[in-house]
This record gives sequence, structure tokens and C-alpha cells, in this order.
Amino acid sequence: MAHTFHLNEVFASLQGEGRNTGRPVTFIRFAGCNLSCPWCDTDRSEKFRSTLPDLVKQVTDLGVPSIVITGGEPTVQPGLDELLLELKNKGFWIALETNGIVAPSRPDLFDFIAVSPKAEFANRYNERQMLKKADEVRIVCTSRRIAPFCKDMRERIEATDYYISPLSKRGRMDIAGATSLMDILNEDLKSDPWKLSVQTHKLIGIK
Repeated sequence: MAHTFHLNEVFASLQGEGRNTGRPVTFIRFAGCNLSCPWCDTDRSEKFRSTLPDLVKQVTDLGVPSIVITGGEPTVQPGLDELLLELKNKGFWIALETNGIVAPSRPDLFDFIAVSPKAEFANRYNERQMLKKADEVRIVCTSRRIAPFCKDMRERIEATDYYISPLSKRGRMDIAGATSLMDILNEDLKSDPWKLSVQTHKLIGIK
């Protein structure tokens, strides 16, 4: 079945967050999401549509060997596996950014998975559907009160790295709030502490 992909944008830039900060990548940002976070600053509206061949050509023409599949929420997009297979056949390194509500059907097609669970929708993280293994977990600090949620996600999602990200408020990142939450979470940890993941791309003024 031929799929038409609903997209917000496709662009080359640098990864701004997490372990791969600074890596040159092409972002494929899908339109639409299965959540509606009140503080979300990402445009997930549909700007254009593309067929599989056209999307692969657009990405290939940008000439960047690494791709980040993001959104919106990529895991609910029809035809995602077909796109991934085509990109893998062309030798791309592929990362996923997801909220983790729905685990990807083919995690083996990703070279890197970053999950950003959302505390406002804690009851949506169903054991039968949620993502349970990733390379990194990044949780946005909306309040220090989400500490129990962060601890719960750490127990339920196996990962190598766990990060707290500052919330952007009126164009400024609340780094103090994020580090305060991080300190609370690290009080009881003997090793592998939570770390800070700042949106570097916003600091240097790129997408």
C-alpha cells in the first residue's frame, strides 16, 4: 500500500539535545501527535504531504548521513516502517524521538532511540503499549513535583542515559528549575545520575 506522509518540515541541522548533541542530522518532522502538552513549543501542524519516493529523495538530496525521525509523534504515522526500511537500505543512521506512549513496531530499524515521557499524561503509559527500552530518556522539567513520575519512568524504561531538560518559558530556558529537579532525583542514586540536557540549538540560534 502506497502511503502519503503528513509532514511539518524536513531540514538539515545539528542535534541539539541529549547524547548526540552537535551531530549533523536531517530532521524529518511528522505532523500530528497523540498528546497535546500545554507547554509544547513544537509546531506539529501539517505543512505538506509527500510520497515515499519523494520523501526519500528530499532527504537524500540534503546529503547528511544521519536522520532524526521526530514530530509530532512518529510512532503513530502510517507507513513509517516502509520509510525506515528504504532509508536503512540507503545506509542512513536513523534516530527516533518519541513520547513513548506507543512503542515502535520495528525498534530494530533505529540506531538510536530517545524517549521523552510526559508527566501530564502519566496515566497513558500503559505497560502493554509503551516503549520500555531506549538509548536515552529525556524528561522536561515542568515542576519539581514530577519527581515521582521521573523515578517511575526510570524503573519502567531501560536506558543508558537519563536526562532532565529545562522548560522554555517566554523564550527562556528554566535551567535552574531543571537542575533543582535533577538534584532531587540524584539524592538517592549511588551511580548513573540524572544529567542535564539543554536545548543547545536554541542557545546558538538554529533550528
